[in-house]
Amino acid sequence: METSLRYGGDSTALRVNTNKKPPTVRYAGDASALKIHAKQKFRIDSNTRLQLNGELDTRIGAPTFFSALLRYFPPELSATVGVGLQYDRREKLHYTMRGKKSFSLTPDRFASFVVKGRCDLDKEFKQPRPSGAAELVWNILDFQKDQDIRLKVGYEIVDKIPYVQVRENNWTFTADANGRWNVRYNL
Repeated sequence: METSLRYGGDSTALRVNTNKKPPTVRYAGDASALKIHAKQKFRIDSNTRLQLNGELDTRIGAPTFFSALLRYFPPELSATVGVGLQYDRREKLHYTMRGKKSFSLTPDRFASFVVKGRCDLDKEFKQPRPSGAAELVWNILDFQKDQDIRLKVGYEIVDKIPYVQVRENNWTFTADANGRWNVRYNL
């Protein structure tokens, strides 16, 4: 199971203690929330997975998100396609469809151009909410000993918002032009 901690908000509320082994992540403050996100993938066949996601918000002490997504990976296309159901506490149950295609820019596949799209539909199929992005991605393996880095620069097409993401092994930092940001640590 893949588990991560996600945090967004006031930087004074997040405390990371690296003196302990393993490192600990602590949350303090009333204005922001630490979210615990878990993901489990079940193999159906060599190109198909059932992916389950869930999220717990520590501010309210309750689950805020759950999804079940059937994902297909056609190997000859370097792409993914997914359909499924999502539940969140604001919009309740809705359907989701997503797709992602990667175009390698270098023979070693460390630099790529990625196009991804998604559409969420309400239960009655009346209010589609599309989203999509274009990204330049650069993966740097062994940047330093045992340290891999992924740099991502993207543009959210529907909302017209540029963003950046830096991932270093288990840590991911994402920020956009509107000033929103989050930090994620994969356990």
